[in-house]
Amino acid sequence: MEGISDIKIVGIDDKRPPRIRKEPYIDLFFRLSHQAPADWCSIFNNLLQKHASCAKINVNDGRFIDAWVKTPEDIPVLLALLKNKVTECSRLFIEKIELSVRNASAANAELMLGGGEQGRLNRIVAALDFSPPQSTEQ
Repeated sequence: MEGISDIKIVGIDDKRPPRIRKEPYIDLFFRLSHQAPADWCSIFNNLLQKHASCAKINVNDGRFIDAWVKTPEDIPVLLALLKNKVTECSRLFIEKIELSVRNASAANAELMLGGGEQGRLNRIVAALDFSPPQSTEQ
């Protein structure tokens, strides 16, 4: 299974090759190495929401970065930017998960150390042994 840090831009969507529109704009659809989670896509979209290319990922699909440029010469510059943003997004996503885990651990520790009857109950429940009983037959 591929992880978050493995998400990379690996090419252009085969079904939607770059086309020059009459505006003149070139629509681009960059393909990711694998589907990104919705939260990852949201972070990516937030990172690029004010960028001129309007690069974004459909949060429900998570497989393509949609963007546009004005000239073909702008494509390599945009790709370099997007590659950096993908890396930054993965870093931020991992940091967010690690923070959630730390916060959950701290909250659990606080419950365990809590005073009064609730703290005592929490310590007893945490110490329960749910392993199968050992056989005493010989």
